[in-house]
Order: sequence, then structure tokens, then C-alpha cells
Amino acid sequence: MLPLAERLRPKTLNEYIGQQHLVGEGAILRQMLDRGTLSSFILWGPPGVGKTTLARIIARQLDRPFYTLSAVTSGVKDVRDVIDKAKRHAISSSGLFTSIAGEPEPHDRRAVLFIDEIHRFSKSQQDSLLGAVEDGTITLIGATTENPSFEVITPLLSRCQVYVLKSLTKDDLLRLLDRVMNDDEYIRSLNVEIKETESILRYSGGDARKLLNIIELVTNSGAKVIDNETVTKQLQQNPVAYDKDGELHYDIISAFIKSIRGSDPNAALYWLARMIAAGEDPKFIARRLVISASEDVGLANPNAMLVANACFDTLQKIGWPEGRIPLAMATVYLATSQKSNSAYLAINQALELVDETGNLPVPLHLRNAPTKLMNELGYGQDYLYSHDFPNHFVKQQFMPDELQGTKLWHAQGSPQEQKMAEWMKYLWEKDQ
Repeated sequence: MLPLAERLRPKTLNEYIGQQHLVGEGAILRQMLDRGTLSSFILWGPPGVGKTTLARIIARQLDRPFYTLSAVTSGVKDVRDVIDKAKRHAISSSGLFTSIAGEPEPHDRRAVLFIDEIHRFSKSQQDSLLGAVEDGTITLIGATTENPSFEVITPLLSRCQVYVLKSLTKDDLLRLLDRVMNDDEYIRSLNVEIKETESILRYSGGDARKLLNIIELVTNSGAKVIDNETVTKQLQQNPVAYDKDGELHYDIISAFIKSIRGSDPNAALYWLARMIAAGEDPKFIARRLVISASEDVGLANPNAMLVANACFDTLQKIGWPEGRIPLAMATVYLATSQKSNSAYLAINQALELVDETGNLPVPLHLRNAPTKLMNELGYGQDYLYSHDFPNHFVKQQFMPDELQGTKLWHAQGSPQEQKMAEWMKYLWEKDQ
């Protein structure tokens, strides 16, 4: 017997639950199907919200050949084989059909290629799709739990629309639960009674597949009554709604860093605990703390970088679970430190300046002169060695000629940076 999730898989949009912003009346995918047209797109959303099911419904409703590849098991050769099949099919089915108006029109039966977990495709695998998508040999439907902006190459992304799918709501899950109890012959034959749904909904976490798997697990155990206690007992643990390889992984690390940036140590510790409880790689968290120390705390408290690096080193030395303690220590230290992003802004501005001005020549006096010819050309001449002067400083030109006087670093309000700025002002403005 097929698994419950497969037995209950919708075959039409009317059976499809959720994602009404895409498939409801007047929504974009519904309009596409009503017109009988289909362009390439990528479905981006968490697991168990109907990405694969939606792709199959679309291909079935438009009477298109439907090919499926998994990025986990397929390579470039598999992609090329599907493209060759699609080309042969396009040649053999290039006839005409009669429209409602009585005019002959080409029957668009181009093959649909569905690629699950398209974010796992390498660049070369994604490159192999470009030509076929561009010339219309195939209509690509990709599914991903990762942000396509980071995981799909730009040329392929530019040829596809991206549609965002959401976790199923409580009402969506209750509708699905009702369908299970009324439409599945096997479940109905067991005469199972549902008394409580709180645990089912909580453990499902907006994932239809999880809900169906829970129902299957509980009913296969012989239970005749489904209530909160029965569900909890069968699952034997309280799974945390977190996927190390999914979108929530990025949402929680984002909340963690923004809590540090916003100087809220309590929220930062909460998000840290969420990651620890879910089994996140501790080194991933430590790396982000080092980034935060330089980007968000910055020159307002340079010791933050030392603390973050010490946390990383300590974590590698003492391992887990004790490693959670230096992570917590560094998190609180960074969250409670004064903040400055002056270095972050300065390097970004410098990069923009380089992009705008190109490769400006280095002033001659700043160049090395390792050869006689270079010395004769004036390389290194008139350079003033700072340590030969009071305060180890002497005024001279360091910027290219075209950028003299350009200021990239601007001190912010912390005492540490104000002292730095005052010292620099003293050096550059005092008489020599």
C-alpha cells in the first residue's frame, strides 16, 4: 500500500490545500493555467507545503509531458538526456489544434522539467539548463527550500519567475486532517476517532507531509483514539521547528545577529538556544559572532573581536556541550557592547570609490624601487619615513593625485572612536 502522503496527493487545483495567493481565484498560477500558458518558474518555500504536488498538477492540467529530476541524484548527463527527450517530443507533436474561434493554433505541449532541490545543482548542472530554457525546449519548474538569490545562478534566475510558498496555516492543516479522515479508505476503515488536534498541529509545524506521517504513525500503532497524549507518546520527543539545511536556518541566524546588533542580550540568547537545541553546527554560530564583532561592534569596542575569536578558539578546544558556554559569553558581550559600523561603511565606500575611479596610479614616492631603472624613474624618492618624526607622523600624500582630500572613514559616537578621531585630527592639523 502506498504511503498516506502519496495516497492523499491532490490531482487538481480544487483539491490543493494552501497557497491561495498563488492558486486562488485570480492568482498568478491560476491565471496561467486558465490561459493554457506556462513559463519557467521556481517555487521557493519550506518543506511539505506542496511544491512537488503543485508542479504535477500544473503539468497534468496542461497535458504536458512531465519529467522529474532530483538534484541529489542527477547529474549533467541526466539533464541532457531529458532535454533530448523533450526535443524529440517537440518534433513529434508539432501539429495544430483548433481553437474556440475556429482558427488553427499550435498546440503547446512543450515538456515540463521539474527539478526538486534545485539549490543543490552545481553551477555546471545549472548551466546545462540555460539553452533549453532559453529556446523553450523545456519549461522549467524548480523547487527549493533555499533562497534562490543565493543558490541559483543569475542567468538561470533571470529566465524564471520566483514564487514564494508559505507554511500551511492551522486552518489548512485542519482541512487536510478532515480530508484524511473522510477520503482515505484505509484510515476510514480503522474507525479512528480524533478527540484533540493541538499536538498534531504543533508537531506538524505548517508541514503537510509531517501531519500525514504523524497520522500514519499513530494509526499504525493500533490507537483508536487520537489525542494530545497519544501523539506525544508516539513521537517520543518534541522536535524543534528548525531545519539546518532549510530557510528557517537563515531566518534564525538573522534574528540572532539582529538581536546582538540591537543590543538585546535576552533575545540573542533565546535565538542562540534555538540553534543549539536544533543541533546547529557550533562553528557556524561562532563564525557569525566574529563577523558581528567586526561589522556591528567594530571600533566602538575593538576587544569584541578578541572575545569573538577567543570564543571560536575555545569552542574548538573544549568541544560540545561545554562549548555552549563561551558562545553564550561572547553573545552577551557583543550584545551589551557599544556599537559602531564605521569600518563596515568605510570599506564599502572605498570599494565604491575604486569601482568609480578605476586603477589610479600609485604616487611615485609610495612605490618601491627594487631595480636601478625604477630608482632612476623616481620610484620611492621623497618618501618620508614616519618613524623619523615626532609622534611617528609626518604629513605627506598617500592618496592618488585625483583623490587627495577624500575622506572615507567617519568616526561615530563611541568614546573609543572619538579618541581615535581626535588623535588623527591633532596629527594632521598641527604645524610641522
